[in-house]
Amino acid sequence: MTRPLNILTLSTLFPNAEAPNFGIFVERQTAELDSRSEANVTVVNPIGIPPWPLNKHKQYRALGDLPQHEQWRSLNVYRPRFKLVPKIGGPKNPERIARAVLPLAQKLHDETPFDLIDAEFFYPDGPAAMRLANALNIPFTVKARGADIHHWSSDPKCRNQILAAAENAQALLAVSEALKNDMTYLGMDDAKISVHYTGLDQEKFKPVDRAIIKQKLNVAGPLFISAGALIPRKNQALTIEAMAAFPNATLLLAGQGEEEENYRALAHSLGIVDRIRFLGSVPHDELPQLVAAADISILVSKSEGLANAWVEALSCGTPIIISEAGGAYELVSADIAGRIVEQDSKAIVEAIEAIIEEPPSQEEVRATVSHFSWKNNGDQLLTIFQKVAKTA
Repeated sequence: MTRPLNILTLSTLFPNAEAPNFGIFVERQTAELDSRSEANVTVVNPIGIPPWPLNKHKQYRALGDLPQHEQWRSLNVYRPRFKLVPKIGGPKNPERIARAVLPLAQKLHDETPFDLIDAEFFYPDGPAAMRLANALNIPFTVKARGADIHHWSSDPKCRNQILAAAENAQALLAVSEALKNDMTYLGMDDAKISVHYTGLDQEKFKPVDRAIIKQKLNVAGPLFISAGALIPRKNQALTIEAMAAFPNATLLLAGQGEEEENYRALAHSLGIVDRIRFLGSVPHDELPQLVAAADISILVSKSEGLANAWVEALSCGTPIIISEAGGAYELVSADIAGRIVEQDSKAIVEAIEAIIEEPPSQEEVRATVSHFSWKNNGDQLLTIFQKVAKTA
């Protein structure tokens, strides 16, 4: 019997005690892979801490207090610190991450050699993984998820590093066919890129009796939800504006972020503040019931790869209204699943009206994502990694 693959997973987004939902999809993917007898996974989650006096800020002080090494649920996780220069330091982050991680990676590699490095975001993880792989003389792979391509490739200093990582990696992964096309357009080798869809816990994200849950939530009319960080890219302002057209409806905003104050002000100016519920960061285990209780899930983002929130909503039997971003058409290929709309509040209003007028059955909606599972995700990932290790 051959020994299991020994994998170093490098991910700058990964849950911790201060942010348990941060990069939870990476945790779920990694936990699934690590559960296989064919793989052992060590997670390295670099934590960026700025120099004094910014490191005294509450946010960074809490991150600085995180353990350097811990058992995070089922996973063995290391959290080395690297120097972070907020706002202007992006182009230097891969180099700083690699410098901070290399002593740890070398020590672990000397004890039990790694077969490959798995970078979970294209930037900054990909170029950092390239440096580490070169130092350890092992192959590496990189996964693209959306903003890591769309945002960082707009900076020439970062784009050059992204393309260098793509050229040197043994395999590339994309969360949707649309993102694969974007990567190819940037100049990456199409033959290297595998579409690797997100996983899904279909036992957690499933339909519920909406009337019962709405009653518990004290909601009488239509219920909508927008699950995602409150940041400009997620575009929740358009959904808040659309709510003015539905005086009996309630909107749940499940997330937190820099735009919360602006969104509260917007709701107040529209006279609908009593119908917008700011839930903050909802624990992932509590999210399924809220999503399943909603009549529609709305997330008209400026850019996406293939949003986990879209897939989770559909699995709950909740139709979605989304923008023509990332893999939108790979999920919404028929009206049963929802609508793809322009990034415009009027378009959202029209889509809501159409769905409310002829609501699809929860089971029909759920069936559209029946092929999404963490098992399928893990099977494909293991196959890719085994091929990379074998050909290295």
